[in-house]
Amino acid sequence: MPESLYGKDLICTQEWSMDELVKCLELAEDMQKHRFSPKYTKLLKDRTFFMFFYNPSVRTRQSFECAATELGGHAQYLEPGGMRLKTKKSAGETVEDAAQVMSRYACGMGIRILEDKVAAYGDGDNMLREYAKWSDIPIVSMAHDKYHPCQGLADIMGLRKHIGENLKGKKLLLYWGHGALARSWCSVQEAALLYSRFGMDVTIASPEGYDLDPAVIAATKKNCAENHQKFEIIHDPKAGYSGAHVVYSRNWMSPNAYLNGEFQKPLEIEKALKYTDWICDEAKMKLTDNGLYIHPMPIDRGHEVTDEVASGKRSIIYDVAENRLHVQKAIMALTMSEKYK
Repeated sequence: MPESLYGKDLICTQEWSMDELVKCLELAEDMQKHRFSPKYTKLLKDRTFFMFFYNPSVRTRQSFECAATELGGHAQYLEPGGMRLKTKKSAGETVEDAAQVMSRYACGMGIRILEDKVAAYGDGDNMLREYAKWSDIPIVSMAHDKYHPCQGLADIMGLRKHIGENLKGKKLLLYWGHGALARSWCSVQEAALLYSRFGMDVTIASPEGYDLDPAVIAATKKNCAENHQKFEIIHDPKAGYSGAHVVYSRNWMSPNAYLNGEFQKPLEIEKALKYTDWICDEAKMKLTDNGLYIHPMPIDRGHEVTDEVASGKRSIIYDVAENRLHVQKAIMALTMSEKYK
């Protein structure tokens, strides 16, 4: 059995053991089944969870606020623009000072900082780890430039429901979709790491020039090897669909997305929109092994995927969106409630 998770940060699921991940998922599944049961509704009674948003959101803010409320606590929305924080361009309070003070107010803190709010890939991850260094409360990634652990767990919860608890040997196609959003790597990298931890084959398909973080690729390869499963990277818009059990189509930025400390969003979009063959459609899905369609949302319909697939019978996008609430309740309970200390 895993040791207590009380006080533990969640910045990337790769840093939690499989026992810890399964414990979280099983609690989330029970919380979904007994959503308003008295055994869960007072776990964070009278306690506050800070939500620190550098980037806006729909599902993330809603799901975390609902999670805190359903656990008997309160979620407080924070924006860096309303706080006197030190940046590279302005004076203000350091992470060391802010983290230690906020630790005395709240039971935990979530941070969301994506590609367009950092000067270079990895800056967001570094900031979360700096907060974790100085905080006495758990730091939870609500999506940052490298990883999106809550989304990854919500995905796996959905797959456990629709495929079964044993995912070993099932094939994931992680598919680059052309689009107009210039998305970060966080969700797809989390998927590669976490799905491979659960024993799935992983095929990453993208055009040339859209490689992900080499360290993440190396870790995913290692996960697959340890589970005796297949890992491959291909650059064909169709071949990877053959035999897939799960198709995850999402646009992501190129490794050249930053120049002189700025995220080059217009250029990334202009480049991506040229690859019109890279869309998940019904013809491609027919090549799968009755594959599920999954996406963290929001979806760039008509670019990443067609409406026919996104709204089709094999799409589990809404189940996964709901799962964000349940896995986040489980994460908060396990890391912030004294019941699990």
